[in-house]
Amino acid sequence: MAKPYSQGAESASGLCLHQLCKAFGSVQAVQNVELQIRRGEFLTLLGPSGSGKTTLLMMIAGFLDPSSGSIVLDGRPITDLAPEKRNFGMVFQGYALFPHMTVRENIAYPLEVRKQARVAVNSRVEEMLELVQLGPFRDRLPRQLSGGQQQRVALARALSFGPEILLLDEPLGALDKKLRGEVQGQLKELHRKVGTTFIYVTHDQEEALSMSDRVAIMNHGRTVQIGAPAELYEQPATAFAADFLGKSNFLRGTVVSASETEVTYELAGRRLRQRNNGQEFGPGDGLVIALRPEKLEMVAADRNQSNGNVLSGRITDVTYLGANLEVTIMTEGAGELKAVLGAWRNRLVLEVGQLVDLSWAPDAAVIVNDDEA
Repeated sequence: MAKPYSQGAESASGLCLHQLCKAFGSVQAVQNVELQIRRGEFLTLLGPSGSGKTTLLMMIAGFLDPSSGSIVLDGRPITDLAPEKRNFGMVFQGYALFPHMTVRENIAYPLEVRKQARVAVNSRVEEMLELVQLGPFRDRLPRQLSGGQQQRVALARALSFGPEILLLDEPLGALDKKLRGEVQGQLKELHRKVGTTFIYVTHDQEEALSMSDRVAIMNHGRTVQIGAPAELYEQPATAFAADFLGKSNFLRGTVVSASETEVTYELAGRRLRQRNNGQEFGPGDGLVIALRPEKLEMVAADRNQSNGNVLSGRITDVTYLGANLEVTIMTEGAGELKAVLGAWRNRLVLEVGQLVDLSWAPDAAVIVNDDEA
């Protein structure tokens, strides 16, 4: 069994994608992807439809041949290896269970085609049934199971033969929101127990944040940024990464002065301050700042806030989301911004047309590259 991934693990073993490309005619679906996936890691490929994430997964599986580049597993080239010789498991959105086979028979199938002994097959099937907690359902057909149970059968079948890597292509896409949340937790726990490398494809940001050791954000066939979920959320490198992984407000200002630790910039006739992580700026340079809605503070406009980062505006919409309130504000000179406030202890009376002031700390936002916006 592979050792579970740890943040400080060495990358000497695992799956290496080197300058991987895939073209369909004149369309470049995947472009020069460079990625090291450590053994036992849960890595998610996250991106919008058409970003190349599923094409990349199909090349890893061996179902698509790369146009160029290489795939190496533990130092061994596998680019030209047939899918059945890679020893990878695969779980699809539609589960692909055999409808005429019982749960037990579906799980046993990969072992039987590998001509394992009956005793070994039966023992492994029982182990898998216990792992996914489906022992009482062993003799049911797929149509007699819920969507979540079918998903667990598909996972058990894909893991039954001890694959080196498990590939998952939008595996929760057919489930409703509540069930998705439950299966996410089960899948994360399953990964922890088996220690197998998981490569997971999704366009769902919540899934990526809640389950992954690392996330590779993709757009236009390229990896935009790779890192731990908290790193990507708190320190996005580009406007695209900030906007796709969660929600962001974007402030576009003009630099007045800059040091290694702080930038003063002008926006809507105000001078605002921003933490700088060593980027070089000169007076007159433009900069783009990503500011998460939950990091904005909002007070009534009659409260004097002459100091700090403050923008004034008028509320145009208030949306109740249960735990939170999402407030849309049209600001003076900075366009439309969104703020998220906790609903339970909110003391503000929020009405469309109301004037408010928005404030935030210099370290609440991050400077991003605008190339991917």
